[in-house]
Amino acid sequence: MQETLTPTRRRSALPIFIACAYGLAWLVALPLWLGDGLNSPWFMVVTIAMMFTPAVAALVAVLVERPQKKAQALGLVPLQPVGRLLRHLALGLVVPIVVCLAALPIGHLAGVFPADFTGFSGFQQITEQQLAQAGVDELPLPIETLAALQIINVLVAALVINLLPALGEEIGWRGWMLPKLLRFGPWGAIGISGIIWGLWHSPLILLGYNYPGTPGWLALVAMVALCTIMGGVFGWLRLRSGSVWPAALAHSTFNAAATTYFLFIAADATFDPLHATITGWTGWILPAVVVLLVVLTGRFSPVYQGSAGDLPRDDQ
Repeated sequence: MQETLTPTRRRSALPIFIACAYGLAWLVALPLWLGDGLNSPWFMVVTIAMMFTPAVAALVAVLVERPQKKAQALGLVPLQPVGRLLRHLALGLVVPIVVCLAALPIGHLAGVFPADFTGFSGFQQITEQQLAQAGVDELPLPIETLAALQIINVLVAALVINLLPALGEEIGWRGWMLPKLLRFGPWGAIGISGIIWGLWHSPLILLGYNYPGTPGWLALVAMVALCTIMGGVFGWLRLRSGSVWPAALAHSTFNAAATTYFLFIAADATFDPLHATITGWTGWILPAVVVLLVVLTGRFSPVYQGSAGDLPRDDQ
């Protein structure tokens, strides 16, 4: 016999989820705090492991909540209609690349990102320095070809390398948690989920990740702003597809595309990540417009009603 959700289980599941996600994140990151911080040889292992903690927390929450459709409560299903799923998977691949690349000319126009969009002078300088360290005197291919190969690498990373860790986060944030917050309306759901997701990064942000040299409190504010805006984009894909997979692909692609700035930076140039690239305020402009349009047109709403997903409401 399948069990129904009691009010007590519904109320307790969310704080249990948040406590587990935060507690596990800090526990996983503890070796960095006790060791060499971001310079620790365990840094990549820790960051990847940390990305799975929201999924573990969501599984704990599901055990507490005991919904009738557990896979649907996590956003893992439905996978149909196939056409709708494929459309949103395509958006999950394209939209993050567009917003990450668009952040660069916007930052350049604002005077905070020193760019070379045609000569790739900074990318060439970085590449030549790396080759010199390996004992190679000249570029193996024209710099334009090498830049194009880096864009291909973004796609490979998005579709293969980053996808599983990104899914680890998205099962928690958008798969399970976001539908629980829709009772606060679209703006409330976006804002609350953005704060929770942003502050979850505290173990790394307070060590200087993403915003090196920035006071910890300000770095956390910036991270919350970034997570609120991009979380709105990922949430839109999750709700309109009816499953977590497009959001996971978008998250994976975003992580892969966020570093493409090194292709277009000018030689001998530096920038402040608080202001430039997708981590800075100039990079938030385009995705914020996307989120605004999504909410104002009524698209930040689920195609399935109910926290666990019941009957289709529409097929848009």
